[in-house]
Amino acid sequence: MHSPTSTDTLAADADPLGRERSHLAASRAALTAMREDVEALDLRDVTGTWVSALVLQKQIDERIKALADLAHTPLFFGRLDYLHAISEADSEGSGGEQFYIGRRHVHDADGDPMVIDWRAPVSQPFYRASRKDPMDVAKRRRFGYTGGELTAYEDENLSDPDEGDTRSALLAAEIEKPRVGPMRDIVATIQPEQDEIVRADISGTVCVQGAPGTGKTAVGLHRVAYLLYAHRERLARTGTLVVGPNRSFLQYIEQVLPALGELDVAQATVQELVGHVEVRGADSAEAARIKGDARMARVLRNAVRAGITLPTEPCVVVRGSRRWRVPAYELEEIVRELMAREIRYGAAAEALPQRIAHAVLVKMEHGGEAPTTGCRTRWPGTPP
Repeated sequence: MHSPTSTDTLAADADPLGRERSHLAASRAALTAMREDVEALDLRDVTGTWVSALVLQKQIDERIKALADLAHTPLFFGRLDYLHAISEADSEGSGGEQFYIGRRHVHDADGDPMVIDWRAPVSQPFYRASRKDPMDVAKRRRFGYTGGELTAYEDENLSDPDEGDTRSALLAAEIEKPRVGPMRDIVATIQPEQDEIVRADISGTVCVQGAPGTGKTAVGLHRVAYLLYAHRERLARTGTLVVGPNRSFLQYIEQVLPALGELDVAQATVQELVGHVEVRGADSAEAARIKGDARMARVLRNAVRAGITLPTEPCVVVRGSRRWRVPAYELEEIVRELMAREIRYGAAAEALPQRIAHAVLVKMEHGGEAPTTGCRTRWPGTPP
């Protein structure tokens, strides 16, 4: 982030390309410093066990890989000049701010951002701002590179009513580059309608349709990268899997997510997912059609839920000479509450023992007991 001053403006007017090259060099130096800071971390004073040491070391190794500076990959590809300050702290006595948009976040020694991740909210106008809706952007600048060297720039003065619509030559040249070798990311050329798909809410399922060569796979991969940025903790718990039709396809796309800083994404073919399952029969075409119908999901859900039986006996926990009892009606309430939440059967089955254990612990605490790991749970039907 940078708030331009009058001195900056004069320097930029005198040699704008030189100023941008200087910022690129400074950003690369800052990225190198970030990586060196991580490499210099000493785990001996912060880890309690060898297990935690291994976990932390794995995280550090992944962070070092994510901070790699690829010489032929532009560190930033655009710049946004806002009309007004974004942060409240800078809103008084200052004009707009400048943000360089790139594939990853880079900050200087003071923690001030030098490059903003393309997935950050402040970067969104780079893809969606227009003269009709400038989104408080005065100028959008695109950069052109040759072999990693910044060689050109192109400005769109979105808030200038006297400037007409022009086709971006740099954008067109990047889009029209011959596609040879592995798939490249399209982070510098994402179009507004593509960005809407990439940043769509995580709560729903997104189906991307289009003719061959229209960028469906690229948009899907960039959506994966965006979701990992916006919902990292949530997806870290469940994992992320990219499924492809065959290994050749996965090899073709395997460099896209790492180039965007996402290294912890598994890939598999359909055959690898189901190849270990023994095939015991073959359905007729009609049966296959029925089983493949989307409505079958509701049928299966109802069948699974129909097999759920409500508790009829209490749960008893024995500790020494005392017994802690969760009556059947409380167990029934727990089961019904999980059913009402409409969560997956497997997740609910895993949550049920935890809910029952919590109910037992509450009773023990109310009775003045201090629960320990020595507590023993007795389920209905087991001997006292």
